[in-house]
Amino acid sequence: MFASGRGSNLRAIYEATRTGRLDAEVALVVSNRSTSGALAFARTVGIEARHMSTRTHDDLPRALCDALVAARIDAVALAGYLRPIPSAVLRAFPDRVFNIHPAPLPRFGGPGMYGEHVHRAVLEAKVRWSGPTVHLVTERYDEGPVLAHVPVPVEPGDTPERLAARVLAVEHELYPKVLAAQLAALHPRETRSASAPRPPTDAPYSTATSVE
Repeated sequence: MFASGRGSNLRAIYEATRTGRLDAEVALVVSNRSTSGALAFARTVGIEARHMSTRTHDDLPRALCDALVAARIDAVALAGYLRPIPSAVLRAFPDRVFNIHPAPLPRFGGPGMYGEHVHRAVLEAKVRWSGPTVHLVTERYDEGPVLAHVPVPVEPGDTPERLAARVLAVEHELYPKVLAAQLAALHPRETRSASAPRPPTDAPYSTATSVE
């Protein structure tokens, strides 16, 4: 997993692997920030944790690929990772790099749209629905194919902080389910199938495709 912040989605995914909801192992956590909560959490539970950035490695794309291969990684999940994924990593893991975004895509995506900035943009747009989106990562920022989206209603008087808290709670349920389904498709003989929740048909952002 790649993460830049406190690692709340990392924790949710790790717990899902421990309870059997996600048939996978979190074998490596990479962060571009040496002081990130994600790295601290990984070390406390015995997961290999590596600080990797352009400051630590002259050829970061090559270093990332080498680290992933050495850890025998099958797929990469991003969780609040605030750096573009190098093309070399995407080529090495085609259709195996996933991300969760805290709002509907593509409307509320793109460079600079992360954290509070996303939720503030949603509120300023005066839309009725927000909610997390899981998608495949491509070289175009936040424009990869959508795998699942769960609408979260925007409530009267919402602040970016209040909206963010409700969306984050849904992220922690959605991301492990989608990863379970995607990994089952990658290894059909080794894992049981799972399905991601479908958004209500009357929601304005109910354009998510079903997870295979």
